[in-house]
Amino acid sequence: MKIAFAQINTTVGDFAGNTARLREACERAAELGAELVLAPELAITGYPPRDLLLKSGFIEGNLAALAELAADIGDTALVVGHVGLNADQPGRPATNAVSLLHRGKVVATRTKSLLPTYDVFDEARYFEPATENSPVDFNGHSLGLTVCEDVWNDEDFWCDRRYRANPVEALVEQGAELILNVSASPWHLGKHRMRADMLASLAAKVARPLLYCNAVGGNDELIFDGGSLALNAEGKPIAPGKFFAEDLVMVDTEASPIELSTPKDEALLHDALVLGVRDYLGKCGFRSAVIGLSGGIDSAVTAVLAVAALGRENVRGVALPSQYSSAGSLDDAQALAKNLGIQYDVVPIKAGFETAKQSLEPVFGDRPEDVTEENMQARLRGLLLMAMSNKFGSLVLTTGNKSELAVGYCTLYGDMCGGLAVISDVPKTMVYRLARWMNRDGEVIPASTIEKPPSAELRPDQKDEDSLPPYDVLDAILERYVVEGQSVDEIIAADFDADTVRRIARLIDLNEYKRRQAAPGLKVTSKAFGVGRRIPVAQRYQG
Repeated sequence: MKIAFAQINTTVGDFAGNTARLREACERAAELGAELVLAPELAITGYPPRDLLLKSGFIEGNLAALAELAADIGDTALVVGHVGLNADQPGRPATNAVSLLHRGKVVATRTKSLLPTYDVFDEARYFEPATENSPVDFNGHSLGLTVCEDVWNDEDFWCDRRYRANPVEALVEQGAELILNVSASPWHLGKHRMRADMLASLAAKVARPLLYCNAVGGNDELIFDGGSLALNAEGKPIAPGKFFAEDLVMVDTEASPIELSTPKDEALLHDALVLGVRDYLGKCGFRSAVIGLSGGIDSAVTAVLAVAALGRENVRGVALPSQYSSAGSLDDAQALAKNLGIQYDVVPIKAGFETAKQSLEPVFGDRPEDVTEENMQARLRGLLLMAMSNKFGSLVLTTGNKSELAVGYCTLYGDMCGGLAVISDVPKTMVYRLARWMNRDGEVIPASTIEKPPSAELRPDQKDEDSLPPYDVLDAILERYVVEGQSVDEIIAADFDADTVRRIARLIDLNEYKRRQAAPGLKVTSKAFGVGRRIPVAQRYQG
């Protein structure tokens, strides 16, 4: 068969916009001779719709859009994901469905069997799972229609399975000749390699071609990478989709195998974050961004990403120096802005800081300066950046990294102010790797920004390592404690300093309240601080 992947970027709730993209893809695929077009999971509604599914009229509206789309489909069929109605009660009212549209009609509908309820997924809250699935006949072929998670539970690939059923095996036993999978699988570092290996293993096991069409684009904190993939009955790749870009991929199921090439992690991370920034602002109605430029590596990396996402004319960099800001940091901020070609303003906070201290002097009395005054500076900067956001209609991009957010090395209502936390899921050590990659063809980020010891510059001669262990040590502990869920004792047993581990674990636990109030952050690791990590604020468990 000749099948086209419609790897499209959908917006949640935009039925008209999403179906318009699908129509355009079908028209182009028909011109190229495709018999069938394969689109992503929940392409009609966008993924994930979450509690929009509980709104009156949402499910019916998506079904009306599906029917209108079906009326426009001719000889080239479309397999597309949408929200279905569960006819069997009691049960949840909705299903995560996939339908075959052909010659003006919805020819067949199937329902997702395996509903993920881990990390960022909460599908069992909304959808009723399928109790059975059977192949669909089309143009003399028996097609197995599956939805995302349905291909993620093969017992020969996964040591720890979440479900008993293997929907693909069941379809093959019923005569399915070709497995089609509509997907909305969010990306994180390393996932594309694991996913390709998993799909190859499954296709080879069932000895059937497997065609996987994934969504692309950013929806809130999730970034979908595309990377659609067609494999033959031996599990060999025969056609790939682009990463982090819309694509129409023509697939001949009889094609010869090809070699897959994957960019470096730094390149993929860059493209993921750029897409996440562009889509978050665009889908929320913003066209420009403002960033506080400290001369440090975090704000520099964030600015480079913003320019790539929005264009230099839509990014404003603002230096907000205090009496503790070094001349070198100001020089670095100015040099970065010049290299990027962005608007650059200098708005000192020294006068405002002194005024605030004088106002509080009758209350504070002779108490010595401490972290209070450091936080006042950060909050003054937040005040000024938010004022610029209001005045110019720009979104403030926060610049804190995952390492800082983990241990609370950030100021609530200060440097945490903003609408999107661009690198909040990027550990500090990876920030450095990304910065060096950004400079691969010439200096964009000043070399001194990368080489100097990191500092918040909120008191004289301050360095991050005055308060934190070296970032390579900190990030290794975070990986074990936050991502892998290891206990303090297990981490200490892995030859980490006991006092350091206990202190870092305590800081992570204590600062949950800050992360609850942080701007949404783009998820790029397997475990981010956000909807996929639900730790109580008021709790006393230590372990």
